[in-house]
Amino acid sequence: MIEELSYQGLAILAAAGVLATVVNVMAGGGGMIVLPALMALGLPADVANGTYRLGVVSQSIAGATALNRAGKLETSSIVPILIPTISGATVGALLATWIPRELLKPIMLTTMIFMAALIVFRKQTLIAPEGPSLRPAEAPRSLLGLFFAGVYGGFIQAGVGFLLLGVLVGTLRHDLVTANALKLVVTLAFGVVALGIFTWAGLVSWTPAIVLALASIIGARLGVKLMLKVPIAGLRWFVFACVVATSIVAWRR
Repeated sequence: MIEELSYQGLAILAAAGVLATVVNVMAGGGGMIVLPALMALGLPADVANGTYRLGVVSQSIAGATALNRAGKLETSSIVPILIPTISGATVGALLATWIPRELLKPIMLTTMIFMAALIVFRKQTLIAPEGPSLRPAEAPRSLLGLFFAGVYGGFIQAGVGFLLLGVLVGTLRHDLVTANALKLVVTLAFGVVALGIFTWAGLVSWTPAIVLALASIIGARLGVKLMLKVPIAGLRWFVFACVVATSIVAWRR
């Protein structure tokens, strides 16, 4: 039986969902706040992993729609990016449903702390090289990067935005705002795939999932407004501190 959260836990989760989505929309890494929070509040690791996916879908829809209205979404670049990422996400989500629960929790927490450290110390990844933007076919190594990002996103999701931006900005040379818009379309696509797989496996707790989805819509709209006005450099250390703190609490449960 999937454990449901108390009203107090749901309120804490809603606040974490808004905050994490702002971080996700502006750069990436917000899931590394929500997933440990779900585990710290009592959900098993595999259920927390599946439950978060509805929030990913809702925040991606809200964020991508807002950026499209602002004229920041390059629609011609979507399909070539989606093909390798969706393929990878299917593999990753299936893998996450097969790993035993007692192994999944330490794997997830360790991976999220590592990814948060990577975001802090690899800031040059979010600086686009000089030159015009490229399509994946013009930079073949980007296909492998997108597939790997899809596998990671399907498996754990948390921090996948940073991996996607590393390819979209660092390899395909999109500016950060355009890359963020494309990133949200990608996370929407493989979020739907992963949600379907986790639902099929019975690993979604729907009450907290719906709370996260609603909080994510609010956070996405706020995140888009802030992204167009506020530099994101200071977010890296904030995300790292939140991930370490919530992971320690989750590990002790």
